[in-house]
Amino acid sequence: MNQTFVPAASAWLRCRQDNPAASLRLFCFPYAGGSAAVYRNWTDLPAEIDVCPVQLPGRDERFREPAFTRADALCDALVVALADYLDRPFAVFGHSMGAIIAYEFTRRLQARGLSPRHLFVSGQRAPHIPLRRPQSYALPDPAFKNRLRELNGTPEEVLQDAELMELLLPRLRGDFELSETYACADDIPLSCPITAFGGAQDHEVSRTDIAAWRILTTSAFDTAIFPGGHFYLEQEGQTLRRRIAARLLVDADQPKT
Repeated sequence: MNQTFVPAASAWLRCRQDNPAASLRLFCFPYAGGSAAVYRNWTDLPAEIDVCPVQLPGRDERFREPAFTRADALCDALVVALADYLDRPFAVFGHSMGAIIAYEFTRRLQARGLSPRHLFVSGQRAPHIPLRRPQSYALPDPAFKNRLRELNGTPEEVLQDAELMELLLPRLRGDFELSETYACADDIPLSCPITAFGGAQDHEVSRTDIAAWRILTTSAFDTAIFPGGHFYLEQEGQTLRRRIAARLLVDADQPKT
């Protein structure tokens, strides 16, 4: 089986090629500054799971499109853009900024009578917990780069490359603006299960922040903490994917009520 990701009919999606065995779609949203490419290694999930990384405007082949800087506007657009891909069971995953998008996307679908098999959120405090530090998206370039260093998600050689950073900074600032200006509109709980992941050494998001997602579902809730910092999934990705796959396969075996 070809295990590469290819563009779907929608510009918003990358899906695994030649995957006729898939019975469930897993929509994956990137962290700030990331693109669908951050999920390029997710081809090792079982064939039953069609991994569908979401390609947001303003990056890679969509770099000429204006990026969204507000979660509400982005998620409203996503509901329309992905409507044709909700014709089979699906689940949703997002890391950091992607967790905000995943949650808000799921909330909008629930309001329309649709619900994912499972919501997976990673590296993000629960949405009812306010930002505990000053916003950083409008900082001068040197201070903003230091903020990126603190998160340890941008290689130093990239931070030192003036031409590359000139290209990346607008996207990063826009994504940080989306994350840092986000405020949860209401606390109506979801009806789907939630699993919240985090890094044991993440100085941005504590175990308490991860556990606080519990109140946002009337269904099952679970957490898992992995070794590493905010970007633990780069080192622990295989273990994370096994955990997600196991959860989804268990969910698939549950009787429908």
